Order: sequence, then C-alpha cells, then structure tokens
Amino acid sequence: MQTKEMDELLKKAEVLIEALPYIQKFNRKIIVVKYGGSAMSNPELQKNVIKDVTLLKLVGFKPIIVHGGGKEISRWIAKVGKEPEFVNGLRVTDEETMEIAEMVLGKVNKSLVSMVEELGVHAIGISGKDGGLLQCEKKYSDGKDIGFVGNVTKVNEKVLLDLLEKDFLPVVSPIGFDDNYTTYNINADDAACAIAKAVKAEKLAFLTDVEGVYKDFNDKSTFISRLTASEAEALINSGVIGGGMLPKLNNCTSAIREGVSRVHILDGRNPHSLLLEIFTNQGIGTCFHADGE
Repeated sequence: MQTKEMDELLKKAEVLIEALPYIQKFNRKIIVVKYGGSAMSNPELQKNVIKDVTLLKLVGFKPIIVHGGGKEISRWIAKVGKEPEFVNGLRVTDEETMEIAEMVLGKVNKSLVSMVEELGVHAIGISGKDGGLLQCEKKYSDGKDIGFVGNVTKVNEKVLLDLLEKDFLPVVSPIGFDDNYTTYNINADDAACAIAKAVKAEKLAFLTDVEGVYKDFNDKSTFISRLTASEAEALINSGVIGGGMLPKLNNCTSAIREGVSRVHILDGRNPHSLLLEIFTNQGIGTCFHADGE
C-alpha cells in the first residue's frame, strides 16, 4: 500500500477515535433535532441531514426529528394566489393557510420518513395531533391576532418515549390542537424546544441558515462558539440580538434552564454540520450549556 493511501486511512481512523468518547457519553441518550431552513429545500443537503441523524441512531443515540416546512408552505400558498404574511417571524395563518400548512407538513413528514427507511432505520412520522402529543393554545404576537398559530402548553411525551423504546425514529410535524380540538400551526423551533424539555433530552440541535450566534452579525469576528444560559440571557437583554435569532436564543436558554444538557445552533447548509458539532473536539456552531459547567 502506498504511503499516501496509508496516511488517508490513518486520518479516517483518527476521526473515529476522536468520536469514540462522544459515542460512549451519549449512548442511549435522547437528542432532538429541529430541521428546517434552506437545508430542507436542497435535495442533497436534505439527504445529508437524514444520513447524519440515521448515523446517530445506529451508533446508539435516540434521535427525534422535529421538522418545519416554511418555504414549501409559502410556495403552495402562492399557488392558490395568496401572499405569505409574517409578524415577528410568525406566519399569519388564516383558515385556508392552516389547511395548506397541514397538508404540506404532512407531505414533508412522510418524505423524511421514506428517506430514513431507505437507510435501513425504522421511522414513524406523526403530527402533534397524534396521541395528543402537542397540546396548545392560541398564540398572539405582541397582542396581535395572527390566526391559527399555537403556543405549546403540554407535551404528551409518552407517545415519543414509547416509540423510542420500540426502536423507532420519530419524525414530528409541528401541528397541534387546543382543548376544543381546533388545529393550530406551531413554530417548529417552539415545538422542538417543548419536546426536548418534556423528554429530558441530552441535546437539542437547531439546524438553521446561520453559522451560530454573533454579537454583531455583520462582523464575523464576533462569532460566539460557547454560551452559558446566563450569558445568553445577558445578550438578549442587551438588545444586540435581533430578528429571527432572538426567539431561538430564548428557546435555547429556556431548554437549558429546564434540564436539557446541551443546545446547539448549527448551519444546516454545511454538509454534516450535526456530526461535526457532536463528534469533534472543536465543533462548528454555537453550544449553550448550564452556568458553571
């Protein structure tokens, strides 16, 4: 064997050895992956994400996928001649939009299930309505009525724990209902956070369209690789974080405060970002953890 070929093989072995302590640490632990953004609309990236999650399952993790479908929902809304409308990052959801959203999310859900099954792992796709998984109430944005948008009030975690116990990979669509069984669209970040807290997940990973958290998004030198819950709250209160990152930070700190060991914000546009964050010493995104760790 040529020296160059041997060097390449040794590098592959080193990667596996570097991953070993993480595999040992998180064996049989639950990890919730919120999957959305541009990575969902790119077929190649979509396959990579599903491969990553499937690999986590095969090396002993207990992953749960919570997916969005915003871009696809907007595309279908445009097909019926409607203009997508957002308030503070939340989709204004009238009755017709709610019907389209549930249809599209169901289609996305089964597509992801098919990809997982194709890789030899058994997956079950469910919505938050199944088994009363995600119970919610009507959500308002700064006091404004934005339609059929729900805020999670209760998670029936037994649905997911039973599936994990039976060795299935759950794929969750963020649709729920209230006490009157009215259907609501739930922000996928909110759904993933609520699920992670309810199942006492070891990790919660948000796959997004940004590399992580910056003090100043326009200055890439201000990237923050690690944050405690208190540091994240200080950033929020300082007013330097805005836009779509603000609700993500609130979800991250809330999850940490309620027992999730680690929360990650990762750029889902980068191939295998999930594996690189979890299985390498360096990591590539922003990691949140409890104070004092």
